[in-house]
Amino acid sequence: MSGSDYRTGREGEFTYRGYDLDELQDMSLEEVAELLPARMRRSILRGLTVEQEKLLEKARNTTAQESANSPIRTHLRDMPVLPSFVEKTFAVYNGSDFERVRIEPEMLGHYLGEFQLTRTSVEHGQAGIGATRSSKFVPLK
Repeated sequence: MSGSDYRTGREGEFTYRGYDLDELQDMSLEEVAELLPARMRRSILRGLTVEQEKLLEKARNTTAQESANSPIRTHLRDMPVLPSFVEKTFAVYNGSDFERVRIEPEMLGHYLGEFQLTRTSVEHGQAGIGATRSSKFVPLK
């Protein structure tokens, strides 16, 4: 997705492919799918899974205030971010625990899992007890 696909107007108004957020939220799922990238469009037009349908209904029936207090928990990292998700908070599973993700308008056209990383950086310390013979000797500098 290039930078020209979504932008903030002069007044700070968000637009996605020529439509503002209110227009996107009034559209049907099939109309929104036509604006999304090809992979997401294909998965929506072929039909969402049962779990994805449940998540979509839960998001539609939950207000932004309710989701801020108790986020919508999900394992569905492959769920596309849709206009009905904007301003709501999700707890996305990253493999070990659920992390909060607040959906912003700029996240449209991405997947939920893109905003919650599954891997962390590893910082190795010095060799300690139980290390091999050769690694115990750290050169002095």
